[in-house]
Amino acid sequence: MIETMLTEHLDLLTTTHTTRSASGRGSGNKLELTGIKKLRELILELAVRGKLVPQNPEDEPASKLLERIEVEKAKLVKGKQIKKPKKLPDITVSEQPFELPTGWEWTRLGDITNYGTCDKAEPADVDTDTWVLELEDVEKVTSKLLQHIRFVDRQFKSSKNKFNAGDVIYGKLRPYLDKVLVADESGVCTTEMIPFRAYAAISPFYLRMVMKSPYFISYANASTHGMNLPRMGTDKARLALIPVVTESQQHRIVTKVDELMALCDQLEQEETDSIAAHQTLVDAMLTTLTDSKDASELAENWSLVAEHFDTLFTTEASINRLRQTILQLAVMGRLVPQNPDDEPAAKLLERIAAEKAQLVKEKKLKREKPVTPVTEDEQPFDLPYGWEWSRIANACLMTDYGLSVKTSKDTPGVPVLKMGDIQGSKVILGNQQTVPKSVEGLPELFLENRDILYNRTNSAELVGKTGLFIGSDHEYSFASYLIRIRTLKNTCLPEFINLNMATPLFRTTQINPYLKQQCGQANVNGTIMKNMLVAIAPESEQARVLQKYNELMSLCDTLQQQLQQAQTTQQKLASALVEQTLTPHHQTMSPQPQ
Repeated sequence: MIETMLTEHLDLLTTTHTTRSASGRGSGNKLELTGIKKLRELILELAVRGKLVPQNPEDEPASKLLERIEVEKAKLVKGKQIKKPKKLPDITVSEQPFELPTGWEWTRLGDITNYGTCDKAEPADVDTDTWVLELEDVEKVTSKLLQHIRFVDRQFKSSKNKFNAGDVIYGKLRPYLDKVLVADESGVCTTEMIPFRAYAAISPFYLRMVMKSPYFISYANASTHGMNLPRMGTDKARLALIPVVTESQQHRIVTKVDELMALCDQLEQEETDSIAAHQTLVDAMLTTLTDSKDASELAENWSLVAEHFDTLFTTEASINRLRQTILQLAVMGRLVPQNPDDEPAAKLLERIAAEKAQLVKEKKLKREKPVTPVTEDEQPFDLPYGWEWSRIANACLMTDYGLSVKTSKDTPGVPVLKMGDIQGSKVILGNQQTVPKSVEGLPELFLENRDILYNRTNSAELVGKTGLFIGSDHEYSFASYLIRIRTLKNTCLPEFINLNMATPLFRTTQINPYLKQQCGQANVNGTIMKNMLVAIAPESEQARVLQKYNELMSLCDTLQQQLQQAQTTQQKLASALVEQTLTPHHQTMSPQPQ
């Protein structure tokens, strides 16, 4: 029944994805195969509930195995090989996470293992070939061992925990509470990992499987203490409940789990390859758009791509790639046809120069050293007729560094915008800290509606991020690691320059070559910024480009909403399938009164 249900719905589980936002501009979104993750969890949950392999009525009950463990422990205590273990409390019905099949028994981890009593090792106790294990050597989720590092390559000074081949090693530190492995040789490990072994015929591989199951991980997470590095203490670990079954049944369960996990690995690789192939196809199709010579050729290529929208744009990554392509096309002059009657962009740049000269004459602006003319070799791509390459210094009226004053969240005053307020080429207003109105730098450093803010220092991927300020004049200011770019406001120029500075090509040609590391952060200063190149369209065409750009971004928004709705529905179906697989044969036990 269970195998049939899973087989029938395997496509649903293997193709269910979740997009995890990755920090940093240009880092994109990472796709998590949540369906296969749920499938792995389901396999483990079915295993520990006794539903993965048939029960053998000829197997002796697990109670006999527990009796033999008690006999073995008594002998070890009598022979002074171990100390008499502290008696653990009896297991109540209300504690049991679920009902076990006939012949199985609940026991506590501390009753069937020596958890918490491992030997210590000092640097002088090991040789150069000793295996030194750290948490980072074990892969999260899968618990696969990534590397064996020897003492000669990983020397240590503080005490380590010793372990022997066949010991179970458990990472007790959150968020690594699912890192469990069985040692394939002896060695030493960090004290954040606990080696232990079971008594009698409890398989270490069976224990590892149980400790990676969802119910055990849930218990471990709920049992941690500490604020900075939460960990599960020894007492809590010893109290953890373990379902015990005969040795032969343990072996059958572990074998089946390994077989199914190998299938999950195969399915995961196939799905990962499929996603990568899909993205390659998307990139190839979108490249035909950016390679279009003009708006007419773009319209023809776009119609071909549009026929396959349902196939191409089915992931967050592909939709984001479409957004970037549209953005690049906008500043390349490919989105709308050129109108030969439009006044060329050179005339607009002349008006900007005249306006700056007037501000200098009125002593509202200091005269700046002229920037060098744009050479043909510098131009990232060819522009249509009527467009011009310009340095930012020539396309704007002024650029200014912000306030170098400490802000406060308690004192009323002028809100100060910071790096984190620039998101998605916009400036997000609200919850800003303030400075007094009398602070040095004001009123000159007040923002005006449609000023551009440029982030000059941060992590490398965030330097160069820009946003358009949409707000009231003379109410907000900005911090010193931002630069204000102000240009003519009676045109679409602020929006158009902001588009230029958000394109992928702007980052690769104008930002990345000039990144410098200072005090642990990257920086591209104002002098370099003023020499960066932006493509300037004729004033009338800018308005048409922005209108078309916004229309296409709305289309992307619709695609993204549809995708998110589909993903949510698919996740609910996958969760419902998992729940259905677990519950028809057993209802989770309700707590009983004591």
